[in-house]
Amino acid sequence: MPSGQPSSTAVTLTTALAPVVWGTTYVVTTLFLPDDHPLWSGALRALPAGLIAVTLARQLPQGAWWWKALVLGALNIGAFFPLLFLAAYLLPGGVAAIFGAAGPLVVAVLAVPLLGERATRWRLGWGVLAVAGVALMVAGPAAALSTTGILAGLASTLVMALGTVLSKRWGRPVGPVPYAGWQLTAGGLVIVPVAFVLEGPAPALDGSALAGYGWLSLVGALLAYTLWFRGVGHLPAGAVAFLPVISPLVAALLGWFVLDERLTPLQLVGFTLALVAVSSAQLPGRPALRRVREAVA
Repeated sequence: MPSGQPSSTAVTLTTALAPVVWGTTYVVTTLFLPDDHPLWSGALRALPAGLIAVTLARQLPQGAWWWKALVLGALNIGAFFPLLFLAAYLLPGGVAAIFGAAGPLVVAVLAVPLLGERATRWRLGWGVLAVAGVALMVAGPAAALSTTGILAGLASTLVMALGTVLSKRWGRPVGPVPYAGWQLTAGGLVIVPVAFVLEGPAPALDGSALAGYGWLSLVGALLAYTLWFRGVGHLPAGAVAFLPVISPLVAALLGWFVLDERLTPLQLVGFTLALVAVSSAQLPGRPALRRVREAVA
């Protein structure tokens, strides 16, 4: 490794901090944010963080990066944040976050046409098990989950996966701080007019709400996305796609310990299957394992 370059382990660990922080979104939304404002919650999380990052970096997009930043910002922030908050408002934290665990599988599928990567039978097989796990999470009358919340959770995973693949395809022309700032600002500006139309003026914020938005904006957006986009630029797409699996674990643990949420036995089985499937899909398949063993021997 060239001198001065961070090791892949160090980059992976720092990048993993992003989904750890994102896993707190659900409990913070439940405890601190005003009810029924997913669009304004997304805007208040993204836009202040984006403007701070752009101000600190003092770098604006050049050429084609004006529209690329807008597309990435609309996907990673403008669509993802409102869908994420809508799922957080309507579903228990552990249930809402589990949809993000399917992200690596969506990335694997999108990487075929967009990055030229091959989808293996190994990953597709685990993908079937992941779908079964998610189905157990949301099926049956005992679950009593919001259909709108489920659709929002699924849609948030799709747009985040597409944004991750396009970020990998287009590369990062500047450092992670301005890159995050461009997308957070663009995404926030996309959300604001829609929020005005659908939700009216921004909600009044008390001390609790200011603390919640402060955490989600400064730590959950500015810091987390800077670390995330830094990792996207250094790590393979498969490794980056695996890391968001951490988020549902954090969300579920916080939901159980802080909000006293409980999963039914059937939902717990589905939760476990989904996480095992997504995690296993990132491991090399049998042919690759065989090649590794032969090389070692």
